[in-house]
Amino acid sequence: MGAKRKKSESETMEDYDDDVVLDKKEKKKMKQMEKEKRKEILPSMIKNKEKRSAVHAKLKLQKKVEKRKKLKARDAEEKRALELGEEPPPRKIPRTIENTREFDETVCKPDDELFAGNDADEFSSVLKRERIPKILITTSRFNSTRGPAFISELLEVIPNAHYYKRGTYDLKKIVEYAKKQDFTSLIVVHTNRREPDALLIIGLPDGPTAHFKLSRLVLRKDIKNHGNPTSHEPELVLTNFTTHLGHRIGRLIQSLFPQEPNFRGRRVVTFHNQRDYIFFRHHRYIFETKESKQGDSKGKNRKDGKGEKNTQQKVIARLQECGPRFTLKLRSLQHETFDTKGGEYEWVHKPEMDTSRRRFFM
Repeated sequence: MGAKRKKSESETMEDYDDDVVLDKKEKKKMKQMEKEKRKEILPSMIKNKEKRSAVHAKLKLQKKVEKRKKLKARDAEEKRALELGEEPPPRKIPRTIENTREFDETVCKPDDELFAGNDADEFSSVLKRERIPKILITTSRFNSTRGPAFISELLEVIPNAHYYKRGTYDLKKIVEYAKKQDFTSLIVVHTNRREPDALLIIGLPDGPTAHFKLSRLVLRKDIKNHGNPTSHEPELVLTNFTTHLGHRIGRLIQSLFPQEPNFRGRRVVTFHNQRDYIFFRHHRYIFETKESKQGDSKGKNRKDGKGEKNTQQKVIARLQECGPRFTLKLRSLQHETFDTKGGEYEWVHKPEMDTSRRRFFM
């Protein structure tokens, strides 16, 4: 009753033929894959330098052409959707180191308690406009050739900044002198091998003290088509200071500048934080109106009843860099004023912290 029916010889032969056909197809596919792999010669496989560079350039051009095709197809889809009155397909967000950073509990949120404590921190008197920022700038004991030029440009960037020669005075004595003279901040430009390599910013009278590594310094004279800044109070732009530490550093930088910028001067000072590197830029801007011709869908210019071409005015913003240009990297943040022996540190950078490219602290 429950016995299985045995296959006939014809059925078994048909199954065998099907298996043979499948095996042949798989073998053909494998051969095609091997041929394609042989055709795709990587530049690293070529020993001859000239041939290797030629193959690399060819592959680079192919990728560029494919990318252009994808962009054209995407733009065509968006245009078609707009013509039909539909929503265009959402654009893909590229994966970057910034948007794939490791989770950080210290990232500031709108309802964070940190913002409630802003009224009682060390910078509140300056940022509430109760005190006018007054900055003392000095150098390390051994000055360099580019140091004075850098300081003279810093004096033009920061309003109400004063330069005092260091001489042989100890830094603690300079801090006490600055407190008595009602300075709000002290900046020390450290030099090494005739090149400025560090900045020490001390908030007065109660701190904190931030130590930055200074790199990639470009003075105004070395910037192509540079402009000369005016004496107007600049506008300050701080970007990407998102964590508790970044918020603290941002307020320290903000306390160096007056809180009422003069917009007639059209000066902008930017501190842009990216991957824990703070990029400094100093610009002047201007707004210009330019006339652009209006064209129809066929590319022909429209004309009114009198036969004149219609034009549309556009407002364009232009920038001119004034210099200097440099990059800062935070090394340590200390409570109160400078004290190497008994000072407490809020944050110190250590080599073992650099375990991941996607781990940031500011």
